Amino acid sequence: MIPVCEPTLIGNEKKYVVKCMDTSWISSMGEYIQKFEEMFSKFCVVKYGVACNNGTTAIHLMLESMGIKNGDEVIIPTFTMIATSNAVSYTGAKPVLVDSEAETWNIDPAKIEEKITKNTKAIMVMHTYGHPCDMDAIQKIADKYNIPVVEDAAEATGAEYKGKKVGSLGKAAAFSFYSNKIITTGEGGMVVTNDKNIAEKARLLRNHGFGEPRFLHNEFGFNYRMTNVQAAIGVAQMEYADKLVDARIRNANLYNSLLKNVKGITLPPEEEWAKNVYWMYGILVEKEFGMTMPDVREALLKKGIDTRAFFIPMHRQPVFLNNKQDNFPDCSGSYPIADMLSQKGFYLPSSSSLKEEEIKQICEALISLKK
Repeated sequence: MIPVCEPTLIGNEKKYVVKCMDTSWISSMGEYIQKFEEMFSKFCVVKYGVACNNGTTAIHLMLESMGIKNGDEVIIPTFTMIATSNAVSYTGAKPVLVDSEAETWNIDPAKIEEKITKNTKAIMVMHTYGHPCDMDAIQKIADKYNIPVVEDAAEATGAEYKGKKVGSLGKAAAFSFYSNKIITTGEGGMVVTNDKNIAEKARLLRNHGFGEPRFLHNEFGFNYRMTNVQAAIGVAQMEYADKLVDARIRNANLYNSLLKNVKGITLPPEEEWAKNVYWMYGILVEKEFGMTMPDVREALLKKGIDTRAFFIPMHRQPVFLNNKQDNFPDCSGSYPIADMLSQKGFYLPSSSSLKEEEIKQICEALISLKK
């Protein structure tokens, strides 16, 4: 079986984890946490990094640190993983859904303005599968209404928009280091920003809002701390971060070369202004292929190739359709591009450690299915 994605651990991960164990610094204090924050924020070309325990809490922490609260609205793409929406709801705010654009699979800038109200307090973009959003178009709208733009960059470590790193493109950004991410700590996340106030607030809130003296609390905080063991893995990963990013791009280039002439397969996007890091190598199965996306996935699984379907959009989620809460998204309306992506899209094995012969095997298996 070729897994859809697995972590690549080829550096000092074990060495640094053993050092944590040998010195007993295994919890949320230790040398690796600050070091990881510094290395990752530098990688993103921003001033501050605040590590936390996963990507979902990173989004929540980011929004809370910006003052997003009950009664506010945050614009998000409907085509996203549910963490994007849920983290908004955790604050008491309401996610407001926008369809995707067919060209990049990201939030459609042309459809954002119509969703802005007096309660809109942020526009949160999500860089789908490693391709950055059209940030100039989005920022132009945000500037018109004086609304901050923030990034759900969970899938896009190392991606660039017009030469600028994802994570540095808005007021703040949230990353995930789950085991299938390009940079992993097993579980883990980080808020990055150039805003000192957001960074300081995030550091306070991630640790119960401890004040002075220690058990005096002026803020309602959370236990969102990253462990030193997780950070140790992160530090090791950052030592060869560029190689991990380059491997995803190299794999995508090989996939593209082998699949470019297959009728009925739409390859992943990469606009001329973008550096797509291909967190996952996603394709669309068109009618011309002769099989539906679920049937293709089932056939590949029988050939020992693991895949994943694209996201089910937020407006199709039963939890929101069946429960009408003020801080849940309104699922009415039409989102045809998001629906199309969900119906046609899936991603092939995408690990940074994939071998050339494995990619050739995958492509041969896929091509053999064409009717």
